[in-house]
Amino acid sequence: MPVRIAIGGAVTIVAFAIAGRRLWYLFRLIRSGRPDPGRFRDLPKRISAELTEVIGQRKLFKRTVPGVAHAFTFWGFTLLMFTILEAYGDLFDKHFAVPFIGHTAVLGFLEDFFAVAVLLALAVFSVIRLVNSPSRRERQSRFYGSHTGAAWFTLAMIALVMITLLGYRAAQTNTGDFPYGWWAFASHGIGRALHPLGVGVNADLETVLLLANVAVIMGFLVFVVHSKHLHIIAAPINVATSRRPRALGALYSTPDMDMENVTEDTVFGAGHIEDLSWKQLLDLATCTECGRCQDACPAWNTGKPLSPKLLIMSLRDQLFASGPRLLGSPTASGGHAGEEDGDGSNGSADAGAEAPTLVPSTIEEDVLWSCLTCGACVEQCPVDIEHIDTIVEMRRYEVLMESRFPTEAGLMLRNIENQGDPWGLGGAKRTEWTEALDFDIPVVTDVIPDDIEWLYWVGCAGALDERARKATQATARLLHQAGVSFAILGPRESCTGDPARRIGNEYLYQEQAKANIETLNEAKVRKVVASCPHCFNSLAREYPALGGNFEVVHHSQLLSRLVSDGRITPGGGFASSVTYHDPCYLGRHNRVFDEPRSVLAAVPGVTQLEMHRHREKSFCCGAGGARMWMEESLGKRVNLERTDEALTTGAGVVGTACPYCLIMLDDAVRSRGREEEVRVMDLSQIVEESLGASAAAGSSGSADLDPPA
Repeated sequence: MPVRIAIGGAVTIVAFAIAGRRLWYLFRLIRSGRPDPGRFRDLPKRISAELTEVIGQRKLFKRTVPGVAHAFTFWGFTLLMFTILEAYGDLFDKHFAVPFIGHTAVLGFLEDFFAVAVLLALAVFSVIRLVNSPSRRERQSRFYGSHTGAAWFTLAMIALVMITLLGYRAAQTNTGDFPYGWWAFASHGIGRALHPLGVGVNADLETVLLLANVAVIMGFLVFVVHSKHLHIIAAPINVATSRRPRALGALYSTPDMDMENVTEDTVFGAGHIEDLSWKQLLDLATCTECGRCQDACPAWNTGKPLSPKLLIMSLRDQLFASGPRLLGSPTASGGHAGEEDGDGSNGSADAGAEAPTLVPSTIEEDVLWSCLTCGACVEQCPVDIEHIDTIVEMRRYEVLMESRFPTEAGLMLRNIENQGDPWGLGGAKRTEWTEALDFDIPVVTDVIPDDIEWLYWVGCAGALDERARKATQATARLLHQAGVSFAILGPRESCTGDPARRIGNEYLYQEQAKANIETLNEAKVRKVVASCPHCFNSLAREYPALGGNFEVVHHSQLLSRLVSDGRITPGGGFASSVTYHDPCYLGRHNRVFDEPRSVLAAVPGVTQLEMHRHREKSFCCGAGGARMWMEESLGKRVNLERTDEALTTGAGVVGTACPYCLIMLDDAVRSRGREEEVRVMDLSQIVEESLGASAAAGSSGSADLDPPA
């Protein structure tokens, strides 16, 4: 017994010393990031996220086989904490029992069940890895990224934990020291195979395997804190500190940019690793390298250099390489990935200004500007990494500190600043779309009249693009027919700042937002309906951070409500199959999936066909992240990829609820030469055509005019 205690104790002390030193280093490294207040607010939602994302493994179940295997592995390790406690107790007393629980049959059964379940899960993981094993060339490619050797070692270590656990328990069944009955089926089953060895051999085998179990567990602990499997420890913390359960909608909030108080030390965005917040640094340490974000990324899937996984991994490597500098080590001038400083200091990062900027030294320019901010990566990430916030933070630095951004985006930014819209057409053009209507829409010049319920926020595309205008006109006609009282701002409406913010010009966004909030407040507006999901997201999700609090709905939500209330009754004038494209900023970012489909379901002649990627898995149209105003010269065009998927459904109409998507998908249909067979239509156009009004109003289908240049 003393030998068992000495060996087990020595192994544990050494392992805890190594792992503890590493965890302290990681804690200090992550803490070196910028403050990020508010990460611990709204405790009920954070507890709910822990229960569903961590305990419930919700996102992992989106892929059934690996999800189930991972869930059993996670649940197994959670419950098998009891076996670790029992193993250490056995070092001192062979009759040790977990306090307050004891040696119940249920515990014995669950321990054996999950030990076997974990081994079966490991077999599944092994098969998946062999089937999906990359070629030698792919493994050597910088695009591959993950470390298969470490992954196999991890599987082996977990297997050894289970094998040694069942082994020493099986030996105990033959020495008379096993406290559980036949409910511990696996231990007893293996014990029968070991029974012929005799009591003496089984006693020695029990000691060897017990010590081996402790040693493997401690070795695995040391390995975990030095590898990507740190997520076992970091993921629950990362999920608990996520901004939202899905971390979508509004971007990471930046303090009010008061340019009058800017000093030489002021830094906008993230130009160096220490400019990221501590939560963003925690994201880097939490990455599991599973590649789900990469699989869902529209940029990666169309041949762009952006891989969300590799971006996070590259930043993580830079974080570890910068460790000595961030923590004030004398070796701040150098260091390699994972290097720790041993002086225990917690100095400043004064050398940050001398270090190369993240772009392009760590992240290539084409990688940074390929992002569409569609949210597919965040939606898929099982550990709640907020990729978009980190990407936009780096964009902010490039735009505001270095004035480095795609040339064509410069015109868009100047147009927003000078004319209030990305195309530079000015406020005078914002009411031209109303000229085709046979009724008047009040334009709010002062305060919105008491008899007007809604302000219709038309948006730049809806007011200025010829194709999007037709959808806007259809929406206005439907609202008018339903007896909805609404008005518009007309020339007083200005860009919400969404494209400026997504490209990284936070200052311009805030100036636009403040001006719009002031206009809406002066007009005493409280209820807003918006046709553009980007405007909807800005008004509803982002403006509150700057003091703009309004009730905002998307026009698809209002249409759904009007149809449900019987104020709009779709007719039989429309007969076609429709495949609905979920706009990223309406669906994935704001979870509006059902209302558009309910509107389509109410149209008698509509047959709905879903694309392979729909709802939260919807594929971007290619316009998000201000990419609508930037050239797409790398790989396949994103709108073509999405349109090809729509065309494979055989639907006669591609339906959507976003002017950006309408423009991008219509362009792609024309590029494929299918405009005579397939129409791209907004929900409002489909409903209006069903009423038989579109022929006279000219609202259906795609216009022959190009968007303003």
